[in-house]
Amino acid sequence: MKDGLFIRILATVFSLVLSMLSHALKEWSIAVDALVQGQTILLLRKGGIREQDKRFTVPHQRVWLYPTHEHQKPHLLKPQWADQVTMVAPGWHPTQVTLKAWADIAQVWTVRNLDTVEALQPFHIWNGQFVTERFRWKPNQPLHLLLLRVHGLKTPIHLDWQSDYGGCRSWLDLTAPVDELPSAPVLGQSAWAAIEQEIHHQVNTSEPIEPLQGNEIV
Repeated sequence: MKDGLFIRILATVFSLVLSMLSHALKEWSIAVDALVQGQTILLLRKGGIREQDKRFTVPHQRVWLYPTHEHQKPHLLKPQWADQVTMVAPGWHPTQVTLKAWADIAQVWTVRNLDTVEALQPFHIWNGQFVTERFRWKPNQPLHLLLLRVHGLKTPIHLDWQSDYGGCRSWLDLTAPVDELPSAPVLGQSAWAAIEQEIHHQVNTSEPIEPLQGNEIV
């Protein structure tokens, strides 16, 4: 086999692998809606009860945004978002889940100062009570700030719900990888960069930013 043909085959295989996403970030449905609408690029996380090693990490950089109605609490959201929450009975789950977007996790910082996150109030959908409760829960662990570059699908994907997708966890491995179908950034590069710079400046003004270390993002 000629070297040129071999290289083209390898490039094609590599491209196909990259075009399939099998990992998803599980987040409140209302937060996913805000991300898809370009109303926020920021998530605040400490992880769920069923996190590996009982601590939050970011093991993937490119993920599907998987919406969940579990544990959504309107009283922890700003009024304009609280009014849009669809409440469900405990233990309820859909027969299908709709994926509307995927995201690159562009930045991950950890912060330990409550004042820092309170200063970021204009940039996310949660209210002050949510921020305070996040800090009080697992007080020895920092809060993680995730900045997402979201890409909305031209046509949403519908997945059958699986029991493995339930429970209080942040990351899901989809039973079958899903093609990255035609999509586009929900915010233009300049608009996204302007918001990212504002957030970066606000955090860095309050305390030194601690990026994740080691292999927490792979």
